[in-house]
Amino acid sequence: MHIICDFDGTISRGDTTDLVLDRLADPAWRAIEDDWLAGRITAAACMRAQIALIGGSDADLDALLDTVELDPGFVAFVAWCAGRGLAISIVSDGVDRFIYRILERHRLGHLPVFANRLAGTPVRRTLEQPWAREGCAAGSGVCKCALSGAWSEPKWPMTVYVGDGRSDFCVSDRADLLFAKAALADYAAARARPFVPFETFDDVTRVLEQRLGKPVAGRAAPL
Repeated sequence: MHIICDFDGTISRGDTTDLVLDRLADPAWRAIEDDWLAGRITAAACMRAQIALIGGSDADLDALLDTVELDPGFVAFVAWCAGRGLAISIVSDGVDRFIYRILERHRLGHLPVFANRLAGTPVRRTLEQPWAREGCAAGSGVCKCALSGAWSEPKWPMTVYVGDGRSDFCVSDRADLLFAKAALADYAAARARPFVPFETFDDVTRVLEQRLGKPVAGRAAPL
């Protein structure tokens, strides 16, 4: 089993990139966001243009990232997976520098992260997109479908996906077991796509315990 998790709004509480843009970027980032929502530019182009507007020092950035909270059940979920030899990968259309800073605060910096790559300097930030793929259905800087396809059988006979937003729409169709909330849950429901609703990673743990038949003592009954 391979468990693939989105980051912003799934592992983190709220969208980390939007928080950084709101606090440290030129307000013009909102007009760029509107262009993306209206379909005038791709998600990948939107991210590159917005990241270029971020100001502040590295210390300013780190101080802001240190205020970001994780899903209250995620740290325990990672430990639960480790105890059962289950692989976890984080696949995000967010920014690697942001994600690692937050994970390392919780001693989770060892988790593999596939995301857009922050480059440049504080006065001239740029965004590299090594996981972009031509023809990506989501138009994202990180093609989650391509990454998910690379992790399919025979090495990983079952793929679990956990997500919440628009960048998860396409890849959600590739999951053997889908956990969804917010916009992703609405998307799956509208297409009669089977999914398990969740609020926190405690819910994900309970369902996987039931599927694996290896409950942990003291946990609530499965959903």
